[in-house]
Amino acid sequence: MLRLIPILSTLATSALSLSIKPTPNAGADTQLPLVIWHGLGDDFERDGLVAVADLAEAINPGTYVHIIRLAETGSADRQATFFGNVSEQIDLVCTQLSTDPILSTAPAINALGFSQGGQFLRGYVERCNNPPVYNLVTYGSQHNGISEFQSCGLSDWFCNAAEALLRAGTWADYIQSHVVPAQYFRDPEELDAYLEHSNFLADINNERVVKSEVYKKRLSSLNKLVMYMFENDTVVVPKESAHFAEVNVTDGTVTALQNRSIYEEDWIGLKVLDQQGKLEFKTVSGEHMRMSEEDLEKTFKEFFGPVNTTAKAEDVESLGLIAQPA
Repeated sequence: MLRLIPILSTLATSALSLSIKPTPNAGADTQLPLVIWHGLGDDFERDGLVAVADLAEAINPGTYVHIIRLAETGSADRQATFFGNVSEQIDLVCTQLSTDPILSTAPAINALGFSQGGQFLRGYVERCNNPPVYNLVTYGSQHNGISEFQSCGLSDWFCNAAEALLRAGTWADYIQSHVVPAQYFRDPEELDAYLEHSNFLADINNERVVKSEVYKKRLSSLNKLVMYMFENDTVVVPKESAHFAEVNVTDGTVTALQNRSIYEEDWIGLKVLDQQGKLEFKTVSGEHMRMSEEDLEKTFKEFFGPVNTTAKAEDVESLGLIAQPA
């Protein structure tokens, strides 16, 4: 996925869900904080990302927006989208969110992931979820991985350096622990190598023989998991990864999530969410990360509006949603 343009450059268990639910009674509503994790080639200082945060507050006044950062400067944060150990980055974010004075005292948070930030936020939910996520919305995220790397612009040094390493050996231990896109590379024709060497995606998708029941419990605690796919996406290959679908690289046959083992055997709780009406598949027109302001406004209104928060912090903790990573 290496023809990477900076995104937006133009602009828990079911018991928790029962305790925190939308209500038309504005007098009893609470506006949950919103956490945003940007994508590859972007950084927390980018004007477009700041504009998204401003829009979130304008649509739902009182929203505290936290943009995840992996470094203290925008340049270093952008570098971290290409180079780093994703598992270690998620550990850092778990600490970052759990120690934020506002996020850590909220009954829950909402989360918005752009491109690779979407599956990373899902990893956050599965591995720590403290504070717990209420609604998770992802745009163009590679939930089922990528099977092809795209070319970079000639002037993008970070991208070209990452691409050179990727082409040198995707499954090498060094690449899997240092080059971010390699850690969610998943070619259906190389599944044995993927399951043996994948540093990140094979784990959070619970694809190995030993399954984590904690991952399933935490993900199924969401009130909503909403996955947007870009209709004309040529950066994420295959684009259907945004909907957790599997694509045959030889003939292009698409196997929908509901017909895959990860769903049928419910490895991470997607079937539970779907059966409860909490799993949504949406499509927007346009290329990768070229959504309109209208698309974002609709998302903020539909999924990030005020909710009724009747669950106390100790009640949430008793459900096991704030347990430390197993």
